[in-house]
Amino acid sequence: MSRTLRRALTAIGAGSLVGAMLLTAPAAIAGTDQTYVVLYKSLAVPANAGDTVKQAGGTVVASYGAIGVVIARSGDARFSSRITSDSRVEGASATASFATQLTDEMDAAGEPLPDSAPAPGDDPMSGLQWDMVQIHAPEARAINGGSPSVVVGDIDTGLDYTHPDLAANVDFANSVSCVGGVPDQNPAAWFDVNGHGTHTAGTIAAARNGIGIVGVAPNVKIAGIKAGNDDGYFFPEAVICAFMWAGSHGIDVTNNSYFADPWLFNCRNDAGQRAIWKAEQRAIRYAMQQGVTVVAAQGNENIDLSKRNVDTISPDFPPGSEVTRDVTNACVVIPVEIPGVIGVTADGYNLQKAYYSTYGVGVADVTAPGGDRRFQIPPTGNGRVLSTFPGGYAYAQGTSMASPHAAGVAALAISAHGKMPPGALQALLTSTADPMACPPNPFDPGPPFIFAATCIGGDGYNGFYGHGQVNALSAVTK
Repeated sequence: MSRTLRRALTAIGAGSLVGAMLLTAPAAIAGTDQTYVVLYKSLAVPANAGDTVKQAGGTVVASYGAIGVVIARSGDARFSSRITSDSRVEGASATASFATQLTDEMDAAGEPLPDSAPAPGDDPMSGLQWDMVQIHAPEARAINGGSPSVVVGDIDTGLDYTHPDLAANVDFANSVSCVGGVPDQNPAAWFDVNGHGTHTAGTIAAARNGIGIVGVAPNVKIAGIKAGNDDGYFFPEAVICAFMWAGSHGIDVTNNSYFADPWLFNCRNDAGQRAIWKAEQRAIRYAMQQGVTVVAAQGNENIDLSKRNVDTISPDFPPGSEVTRDVTNACVVIPVEIPGVIGVTADGYNLQKAYYSTYGVGVADVTAPGGDRRFQIPPTGNGRVLSTFPGGYAYAQGTSMASPHAAGVAALAISAHGKMPPGALQALLTSTADPMACPPNPFDPGPPFIFAATCIGGDGYNGFYGHGQVNALSAVTK
């Protein structure tokens, strides 16, 4: 499947179509200045790092002493070679041609919002939320709707904190923009212009307030950690900043609906990628060491991450720069393939793998509803996931939509059982998931028969569904 993502949203407000949005690539950085990730060999930043960066022709933008990473800017093309002449530096990578991109596929449709009765005791559009019924969220919420002391950090494109279905649950104190690589808590900086972050946030924590929809955990707090710019690209300095922020601000769970571009796989044996790969890994590990449970989307390429061969579709940024290269196990998708991260695949209304969902033994931990507009259509007529969107509500599909379901269940589990280490929470989510067996192989959901995939594993665990579909009720009652 093409790595170019269709990112239009069907937006719904007051029961009618409000509009559609198509994202475009960001404009090039003005001038010759370039951002660099400087990775030190030790998990510390030397006291004179600012001086050595200056001597190399750059300036320090941000310094993360806990992981030995400095974000620097320089207009000198020799900066990388100069800074790496310092024996304490392991590597330095430029980030202008490196971006992370949204993992979702969101297609404009334009169909009218169908009539549907709300679920008993829930909000007006809850009858359209087949996804919540599928993971037993209504039954779980009847027992525990989440605690306001639990905070989910949605590392995304920010959020619309004025949205009536989100406003009461927004954690302003822990929300931030990391887009420039430096934390900025000005609310205007982390407001969501793109819409993607508002959609994922609503799935996690839209309030049960008599309007719109209901999130998995309607009483928890949601912190908007904006790492994606308004065009939907997440640069490495922003991702590093986001995880460092989450780890140092008491965030309980992060949702991560993106992966590192321009390479589909980031390779630690590639000199141009190594510093970025390691720096992002260190930031994620730091967050987990501080007690943050990291939940991540698996991707929309319909590929098996447990296998490696040839990558022909990247780098996809800038467009048209794709090359063919051998891919080995030294290459991983970030953040989902970092050890300890909870990987989430996507299924649809019929409890089958969504046609686009990436999968793989050893990477997939659980599955959750991501929607499938082609082959799995519910009686309400829309196989995608309905959630909040600036100015109203929107349907969307993708593993980006699956991941926040799992993050919401994780938040409910903490609310019910108390704070626990990320490994313990991962074990709880996988042990309470509803097992799903592999379909007959090869699995191809239907015409045009171009989505064939092979499921490896058994009933208890397999590459399509991991340990099974997240079950909110079991997670709060076990």
